[in-house]
Amino acid sequence: MAFIVDPKIEEYAEAHTTPDGELFERLAAETREKTTAPQMMVGRIEGRFLATLVALSGARRILEFGTFTGYSSISMASTLPPDGKILTLDVDPEATAIARRYMDESGHGDKIEIRLGPALKTLQDVAGPFDLVFIDADKPNYVNYYEASLPLLADDGLLIADNVLWSGRVVEDDGDESTRAIKEFNDHVLADDRVVSVMLTVRDGMTLVRKRQ
Repeated sequence: MAFIVDPKIEEYAEAHTTPDGELFERLAAETREKTTAPQMMVGRIEGRFLATLVALSGARRILEFGTFTGYSSISMASTLPPDGKILTLDVDPEATAIARRYMDESGHGDKIEIRLGPALKTLQDVAGPFDLVFIDADKPNYVNYYEASLPLLADDGLLIADNVLWSGRVVEDDGDESTRAIKEFNDHVLADDRVVSVMLTVRDGMTLVRKRQ
C-alpha cells in the first residue's frame, strides 16, 4: 500500500502519535511474519484515530467488517466502557486466531466477539443498533456492507469506511476490480441523501458517515 501523503510526513506523524505499546508492536511483527498481506493491518495513526473516535462518540456497541489480526478491534476496545462490545466479522480462521490471542492478552478480550463466515450471511442474525460501524474488508462488497449495516446504525451513530483512496488509484481512469469497487462505493455514499459524509486523507483514506438529521 502506498501512502497518500509523503512517506516522510507519514513517518513524522506516526512518530508524533502516542505509541500503542509493546503488545501492538508484537502483534504488528507477527502479522508481518505470518500473513501474506500485512498492509491490511491498521497502524499506530489509524489505530489511535479509531480509538479516539470511539471515545469521543461515546460508542458502546461496535460492528466491524474485517477483523484480520485484530489491531483495529483492540484499538477500539481500549476506549470502550467496561460493558462495551465489539462484534467483528471475518472469513479467515488463521488471521483471526492471531487476533484472538492478542485480544485476550490485551485485557479487552471479553469486549470482542469474532464471528467467522460471510459477513452478509452473519448479519441476517444480528440486531442493531450499533453506535459505530467500521468497514475494512473485501472491497467488492463495500456497497453491500454499507447498505446492510446502515439500517443497523444508531440514529446518532458513526460509520467509518477504510481504504477509500486506495493508494491514490481512485483518481485513475482505469483500475482493477477492487479499485472500481472503491470508486463505486465513494460515489454511492456521496449520492446517498440519507447521510452526510467527509473523506479524510488518514493513511489510505477514511470516510466518516453519519445519518442526516
